Amino acid sequence: MLVSDGLPPPARTHAMAAIILGLVLAVLDGTIVNLALPGIARDLNATAAQAVWVVNGYQLATLALLLPLATLGDRIGYRRVYFAGVAVFTAASLACLLSGSLWALALARVVQGMGAAGIMSVNTALVRQIYPKAMLGRGVAINSLTVAGASVAGPTVAAAILSVAPWPALFVLNIPLGLLVIFLGYRVLPHNPAPTPEHPAPAAPAPLDVLLNIAMFSLVFLGADLLGARHGAAGGSLAQGLGLLGAGLLLGAFYLRRQWHQPAPLMPIDLLRIPLFRLSIGTSVCAFAAQMLAFIALPFLLLDGLGRSHLAAGLLITAWPLAIVVVAPIAGRLIGRFHNGLLGGIGLALMALGLGLLAALPAVPSDADIVWRMLLCGAGFGLFQSPNNHTIVTSAPPRRSGAASGMLGTARLTGQTLGAVLLAGIFSLLGAQDGRGAVVALTLAAGFAAAAGLLSLLRVRHAG
Repeated sequence: MLVSDGLPPPARTHAMAAIILGLVLAVLDGTIVNLALPGIARDLNATAAQAVWVVNGYQLATLALLLPLATLGDRIGYRRVYFAGVAVFTAASLACLLSGSLWALALARVVQGMGAAGIMSVNTALVRQIYPKAMLGRGVAINSLTVAGASVAGPTVAAAILSVAPWPALFVLNIPLGLLVIFLGYRVLPHNPAPTPEHPAPAAPAPLDVLLNIAMFSLVFLGADLLGARHGAAGGSLAQGLGLLGAGLLLGAFYLRRQWHQPAPLMPIDLLRIPLFRLSIGTSVCAFAAQMLAFIALPFLLLDGLGRSHLAAGLLITAWPLAIVVVAPIAGRLIGRFHNGLLGGIGLALMALGLGLLAALPAVPSDADIVWRMLLCGAGFGLFQSPNNHTIVTSAPPRRSGAASGMLGTARLTGQTLGAVLLAGIFSLLGAQDGRGAVVALTLAAGFAAAAGLLSLLRVRHAG
């Protein structure tokens, strides 16, 4: 289906259902396995360190392939990349279900991550085609809400499944749901506009650039992992982590230099030359770094610092995503009425305030003291995310929507990785058991949120 300004309502509903369901599957599977890692290690005769690759393989494949697949979407069509991603994800889920060894499972998870990259790399570009320009804010808000909700729902969904079934059941529902995505979207997801002499299809990226992109993100991710993003690091791991990070940055500098003068580069430097786009990406990286710092630090603060039970801590933290669920649709309706930079700046100021107040909790706070601070953080994040994503999507030319969509996902994962690495450094210096490290992490998170808010407000002087 070719469209000039969005799909009609019935087709739009089916198309968004396919987008939302596919996005839920891709984002949810990034965290759903975490709770099952001890059982996986035990059943497959593996160590805990080896079992972590069931998670790492998925996330590494997703991060490394987001931009190449986004560029491929600009070239051959977003729906083709999306459906290929769903098909690969679904087939890999079956392979995960049937895996008989840890390395077979880890390999299947890598392939599943490749499919997830196909889904996440172009989903926002498809939303831009599905909704009329005047209603795009609503579509972006739905997309943002889906990502936010699925990001925090993984452990809860995993706990529910694992309470009644063994860990392979985590992958069972992916198969019929993946097929349902293809069924819902095949007839209605739009095709890219046909190339014209004024707007030809982007040239295929050089194979060397694709390899450099994958290698750069892989080295940075592996370095971050060794520095303790997931399971702590000390001694040789610290040196190796720094070495891998350094190698990734050096390789990245060479890669970016190759990309600098290309008209449609794989790493979209051309889009980063657009002030609105550049500031929005910076806002996103800082905001997601703040969110990751807080999400990892808060359990340590509540459990070890304040003595809450696991159940109580989980319920208290739930206030944050609940606030996002309430505020994100409101933010979507405010897009177009107020400048996105102003909305984002106000939201991030609220988030920074909430984080600072969490860091400054009294020695013996009540549950209400904690909840209203969590609600403030979640409301601020919900007010920021949809307008920011809307600016990222619309400040790019339509023919580069795939690249913009890929950068949106890359900025989110980059910010989350940065937050995890910084938190590992804080915990290695101050410890995590008495709550001191968590307080410092929340203070740093407030600083990142404030910096993101400043970047967002700088956009107000630009049109859009």
